[in-house]
This record gives sequence, C-alpha cells and structure tokens, in this order.
Amino acid sequence: MCTVIGTQSSLFTRQDLEQALQATISRGPDDMRIIANDAGILGFQRLAIMGLTPEGMQPFELNGALAVCNGEIYGFRSLKNQLEEKGYTFASDSDCEILLPMFEEYGTDMFVMLDAEYACILLTADGRIVAARDPFGIRPLYYGLAADGRPVFASEPKNLTGLVQEILPFPPGHYYVDGEFHCYRDLSDVQDHLADDVTAAAEGIRKRLVEGVRKRLDSDAPLGYLLSGGLDSSLVCAIGQKLSDKPIRTFAIGMDTDAIDLKYARQAADWIGTNHTEIIMTKQDMLDALEPVIRTLATYDITTIRASIGMYLICRAIRETTDIRVLLTGEISDELFGYKYTDYAPDAQAFQDEAAKRVHELHMYDVLRADRCISVHSMEARVPFGDLDFADYVMHLDPAIKMNTYNKGKYLLRRAFMDTDYLPEDLLMREKAAFSDAVGHSMADDLKALAEETYTDEEFEARRKQYTHAQPFTKESLLYRELFEKYYPGQSRMVKDFWMPNREWDGCQVSDPSARYLANYGASGE
Repeated sequence: MCTVIGTQSSLFTRQDLEQALQATISRGPDDMRIIANDAGILGFQRLAIMGLTPEGMQPFELNGALAVCNGEIYGFRSLKNQLEEKGYTFASDSDCEILLPMFEEYGTDMFVMLDAEYACILLTADGRIVAARDPFGIRPLYYGLAADGRPVFASEPKNLTGLVQEILPFPPGHYYVDGEFHCYRDLSDVQDHLADDVTAAAEGIRKRLVEGVRKRLDSDAPLGYLLSGGLDSSLVCAIGQKLSDKPIRTFAIGMDTDAIDLKYARQAADWIGTNHTEIIMTKQDMLDALEPVIRTLATYDITTIRASIGMYLICRAIRETTDIRVLLTGEISDELFGYKYTDYAPDAQAFQDEAAKRVHELHMYDVLRADRCISVHSMEARVPFGDLDFADYVMHLDPAIKMNTYNKGKYLLRRAFMDTDYLPEDLLMREKAAFSDAVGHSMADDLKALAEETYTDEEFEARRKQYTHAQPFTKESLLYRELFEKYYPGQSRMVKDFWMPNREWDGCQVSDPSARYLANYGASGE
C-alpha cells in the first residue's frame, strides 16, 4: 500500500501535508515525497511493490503535470508498450508511471480503460486537479473541503483530520474534475443478464477467477496468502499454488480456545501443499487490539470490527516474522454469490438487488477491513474476487441460477471447481461460519460481555441517544461508536450505517449481524 494526498488549496504548506502524512507512515514506510507547483501540491508515501528502484518513487512528472497513485494496474506492460510506440519514454518499471502519458492521450476517458485497484490524484498541465478511484473502492480515498472551499484528497481519514471539517469517502468508480464527480463504471448497475446456463456459468467463473489470481501474482516484492479454510480463501490459495513453481506461503489465525478455522485451514493447506503457518490469539490479545483496530479502520460498524481483529493480529504477526509485502485475500465473494441471509431472498430480482446494494457499499465494510488491517502493517492487499472482468461476469449472470435453490450456498462458485483437483470435494462443499465467528466462536461473545461490563442499561439508553446518524442499538455498537468518536469526532457520516442483513425479508429479523445467528435460523451458505 501507499498513501496519496493532494489539494489545490493555498491554505496548506508542504509542512502541513508532511504532518498529515505522519499518521499513515505504515502505509508507505519506504520513502516520502511532497511536490508543489503552480497548480497545487501532492504528497506520497511509498511501499515499494512494483518498480523497486528509486526511479519508481512518486509523484511522477510529465510536461508540467504531476500524479500520485496508490494502486496496482494489471496488464500495464501492454499499455506501456502502446505508449512507447507513441513516443513516450519511461524511467522506471512502476505500473503507475503510465498514468500521466495515458491522461495526455485520453484525458478522463482513461479511467474506464484501467484494469486496476487504485486511487490517484493528478495535477494537470492546464492547472486542474483530477482524482479517481477503482470501481470497488479496493484502494481507499477520502475527501473534504478546506476552509477556502477547495477539495483535499487523501488515502485515509486520519490524513484529513484537522485539514477539513467533514470527511467523506470518495465514491468508487468515479473521477472528480472541475468540481464534480462523474461515474465512469458502476458494477452494481446491471441492465441485462447473460444467457449462460449453470454449466457455462461454472466454466466462465473458473476461467475468470484463475485469471484474476494470475494477474495478482505480478509483484517485485514477496507474496503470501491469508487462508481461513473456507471456500473463498481456499480457492484463491489453490489457484495460486497451481500457478507457482514452489510452495506458496499461507497463514491462518484462531483463538486458543475454540479455533474452528485452524483445523480447516490446515486441511486446505495440506491438500494444496502450501508452506503453512498458524497464529494463535488469546482473549487478551483480542481485547487489547480492539481500540487500535477501531482507530485503524475509522469505522464503528459491528461486523467490520469483529472480523478485523483477527485480520489485524494475523497481519501484525506476518509483518513481524516474514519479509512478505503482498497478501492475497478472499474478500468480495459474498457480495457476488450471496451471504447466508440471501437464502431468504423472496425472488431472483430481490437477490440481484441485494447484490447490487452490497457491491455498491462494499468499500465501507469488507474492502475497508482488508485495506486497513493489511496496510497498517506495511503490506499490500490484492483481491482476486474483485477482478473487474470476473465481477462483471458474475453480476451479469441470471440471478435465478445464483440463488440458493441447490441447498448449498454459493453453489455456482463451488460448481466451478467440481471435478478438478483444486480442492477436495469435502472442503469444496463445506459450509463455513463468518470470519468474525470462526476465528473462535467465543470472540463475539467476549466483545459483547465487555460492552455489558462497560455500560449499565440506563447509561446505554442515555448515551446512545446523543447520536442521530446510525444510532447505536446495542451496548456493543455503542462501545465501538464511542471509541470511533475518540479519534474521529463528528465524522460519523463516513459510514453509511451498520452492516445488517436485509431485515425486510422473512427469516432475517435478527438483532445481531453475525452469520452464526442467521445459521441458527436455518439459512445455508458461507
């Protein structure tokens, strides 16, 4: 990961941006540079992943324009070759160096051309500021208005604290220019469906997911994999191993008392043939990590925080004990293929509408978790299920064949790898609890117990009422909200609301977002 920051506001000096970047040194520990010109000022913190030489350091400059980018641009070499044929020369092997030549050639039309996970800021040669973010929002970007009304863009809210009054997430799939946001790609907007049947869909899914993993193995820094033992991470690891000429490195975490996932992760690792590491966390480790996790995430969402504790701790251990700088993860599968609660979708259109909603909001929940937990430990997340070609294909499949009419959640994804040697059938077909539960079913209960000890019933009722946006509805949610406010006072609208299943559907009237509670209602899936 890296950090980007930029503005055209004349209120801020290089020293102001340097101070703002101090909060995210872990995102880019290798180098920092701030450049100002007549159009504005850009700052960059580098985590060297591609193009490791000093020439790959940003901001990049070209004919009076400047650019910073936190991202991976897949297939950049072919774009680079096309640009070289047009007469451009390049000083580094960095994928992001192509952005300024592309902007010269194509203007803002270039954003729809990028197969990338990225967030970038450009100061153009004619004095404008342009910013853009990938369609899933896998790479973070936030913004706010300075006192002079000019926008300030940065990778994380903590970069903007003190520079702007209100901090908001930059909308994924948009670019900003001349004071306006423009949507260049909305993966949730599906106007028609493909005619592929189950067999054709399974083949299309397998082919595209394998390619999505392949793209993400292009790195000049060492790679590793997070392996929970569930379907999604196991598939990513299995594909990665087939594409590797030596055992890949996989990592799993579990609590010392009831670590369900460690068992299944070991089974998957043994089958796949990985170099596997298990990390154990205790109840005290979990409780000690709670406040740092909330500060890192800049959210108060219940499921995001629960699931982040294990990821935060496993990433910390990987950083402390290995040279790995890139981690492949299994996020974004649920949004595309369904959660436990989407078994209750009343019809195919409702299923599709819910998928669209989840994809649209993903940047505030699971994608945010993966970015922050990994980047705070100076590593980069790569998300094969977020591959644009793969996700676009799945979203355009007929929702009727994606619904759980098979008595097996995510059947299409499982079907895609049946009759192959990627995973054994028992693992391919195994149901799995959500990450926040499966690292130890007691974890969510321990967090609730902490909240119960923190507030009396009277204190809970009185203190939750001070919040009008996303009002806390349990003691646990109040605890998280108050810890959030400690670091981000008055910034609650960075989060739309608490993640919850669609409680308008029969069977989803639960008071806790945990998949464990939905499972008790009889829903299947992962």
